[in-house]
Parts: sequence; structure tokens; C-alpha cells
Amino acid sequence: QVQLVESGGGLVQVGGSLRLSCAASGRALSMYDLGWFRQAPGKEREFVAGISWRGGSTSYADSVKGRFTVSRDNAKNTAYLQMNSLKPEDTAVYYCAANYGGLRPFTRTKSAYDYWGQGTQVTVSS
Repeated sequence: QVQLVESGGGLVQVGGSLRLSCAASGRALSMYDLGWFRQAPGKEREFVAGISWRGGSTSYADSVKGRFTVSRDNAKNTAYLQMNSLKPEDTAVYYCAANYGGLRPFTRTKSAYDYWGQGTQVTVSS
């Protein structure tokens, strides 16, 4: 089992920045693909960014490309999401998720992720 705990959310003004962290326990994350998802009120949970376990390649939703950066520190068993130039439409609960990678390619499909954190609220005020 993998337990994931997000932190770093909060209230920020338009154009501001936040850094989310996702701390894992229970197992080493080194062989897990890690994804960040978000869910706004009344909307489906959507993929935001992710990083593979092999080679650390990254993937971003078009809506955040160039503004968000995903990273991981396997030694600290932690993943990060640096969010810059925040917009009101980025307001949502942000979740990190882990998917045992193995030989499978990285996926943005939320149903493929086995472990989820409880989420952290990000609110961007205009």
C-alpha cells in the first residue's frame, strides 16, 4: 500500500505561485508513475501533470503547459507541482496519484492510478 499526502495548497492572487508537495509512505515511489489531477466544483477530475518513473519524462495538460512544472525526489519519496502564473480557472482541489509503472507507458487516465491522496485546495482570486 502507498499512502499519499498532499500539502501546499491555499489562497493566492491571480498571477501568483504555489508549490504543492505529495509525500508518500508505505512503499518507495521510485517505480511509480506519479500524476497530479484536479477537480473543480461540478466538474470531472482531470489530469494536470505527471512524471514517469523511468527517465522522469513529464506530461502536461495543454491548459497548464508552460506554467506548471512537475518533479520528483525519489530520495525523499516526494513529488512536487510548481504552479506559476495562476489563473482563476486553476481553482480546484488538487490530488496526487501513483500508478505502478512497470513496463507500461505513462498514462493520463485516472482509472489507471492505484493510490490517491486526500487532495489540497487551491483557490486563485481575481
